[in-house]
Amino acid sequence: MGEFISVFQNRQDMLLETIWEHLQVSMLSLIIAIMIAVPLGLLLTRFPRVAEPIIGLSAVTQTIPSLAVLAFLIPFFGIGTTPAIIALTIYGLLPILRNTYTGIEEVEPALKEAATGMGMNSCKRLTKVELPIAMPVIMAGIRTSMVLIVGTTTIAALIGAGGLGKLILLGIDRGADLNLILLGAIPAALLAILLDFILRGFERVSRRAGFKSLTAMLIIAVLIVAGPFFISPAKQADLTIGGKLGSEPAILINMYKLLIEEETDLTVELESGLGKTAFVFSALKNGSIDIYPEFTGTAIVTHLEQETDSNEKSDVYEQARQGMEEQYGMVMLEPMTFNNTYAVATTQELAQEHHLDTIGDLRKVENDITAGFTLEFKDRYDGYVGMQDIYNLDIADVQTMEPGIRQEALANGEVDVIDAYATDSYMVDMDLTILDDPKNLFPPYQGAPLMRQDTLDKYPELEDTLNQLGGKITDDEMRQMNYEVEYEDRDPVDVARDYLENEGLIDN
Repeated sequence: MGEFISVFQNRQDMLLETIWEHLQVSMLSLIIAIMIAVPLGLLLTRFPRVAEPIIGLSAVTQTIPSLAVLAFLIPFFGIGTTPAIIALTIYGLLPILRNTYTGIEEVEPALKEAATGMGMNSCKRLTKVELPIAMPVIMAGIRTSMVLIVGTTTIAALIGAGGLGKLILLGIDRGADLNLILLGAIPAALLAILLDFILRGFERVSRRAGFKSLTAMLIIAVLIVAGPFFISPAKQADLTIGGKLGSEPAILINMYKLLIEEETDLTVELESGLGKTAFVFSALKNGSIDIYPEFTGTAIVTHLEQETDSNEKSDVYEQARQGMEEQYGMVMLEPMTFNNTYAVATTQELAQEHHLDTIGDLRKVENDITAGFTLEFKDRYDGYVGMQDIYNLDIADVQTMEPGIRQEALANGEVDVIDAYATDSYMVDMDLTILDDPKNLFPPYQGAPLMRQDTLDKYPELEDTLNQLGGKITDDEMRQMNYEVEYEDRDPVDVARDYLENEGLIDN
């Protein structure tokens, strides 16, 4: 409990910011869902033959995994709040649509007949009789939708939409840090309970006020969402720099921002923790971000779908640079020194017991061990696919998991072997044994700024500014900076600033 309170005190500003982001995204998604589902539900009551197929289609959309919906929307809408709101709106439609239709349909037929007998047409009967009676049922659907949306909003942090999911993802990335995960999960649950309590009040009022209660609720929701824009209109930054999940990308993008704003008149916005390589690269292609740090080996193997022609760092960089320019019209600037290549690691005890020195030695125990690999590593040729091919491996039990969980699983004895990165701080903290790669499966992975050519054409000063990092940051320096962020809980921007100041790249 003491550790949780300490984390809470250190992260108060971030917590308040993410709560507000979570509330805004959730409320906006609910507003849009109401504006679509309520009119559509009312319309379907007049055309009952098509009602069930449309409601059934709405139900089908809820069976699609939220992560799949977000991934599908990125190529069309980029990253950030727009695809998140679209996905959340889709998930929020069914309860409102179904309850609107059911509420109207369950109005007593005698009341409908009486209204018709008094000379009311279909529209008047709806507004004067059916809708007021059905409002409690409709409001109950809105309550259900709100709880569903608030819970699902946590996943939107994977594509840079913010919210309390940022804290949860940060906790997972820090080796399943329970305190950070709880710091995000508890407020999300409390927010859902609070909003459900408020909407329950509107539901009770609707028994007397009818449609006016829904109107009042929508006005309040719009004011909550739009209020900050009237108080403090957001200024659009010149550049948006994105980063994958992890402390290392967070440190690097802060270095980019500090250098650019120090030496140019450009303003920079950061989008950190955007998830897997595919998400971030897709965001760069469609213009949602302008720059992100990529690795030379990843550019060749994942984006260009090639094998490296050499294992010399300079040759790998040149192959990546030329390939990204020719195939995607992108520019990869000068790489830094550190080589964050993949590695296969295990405990010293297991390595000594079975005399494991190289990756190929795993064949001795492949039927008896459990491997904990990230989904990305398991699916890549410069990963487990290549291990199977080059080292003729077929590990009996391969579990896929998030990067921040694998080392925890190894420490707890749940897995025996994991994939890792050479600059990961936990390698030293856990005193792991790295298995040699004598057949050079893993190519060099040097970090370098990747951007579209049109971005560099618009801001040519970026090349000289960011190339100042070329040839800098050793493995030990990167590992130490990662350690400070992950184990000493330092802010990535402070770590980035300290390095740049010590190197004389920015003023103290």
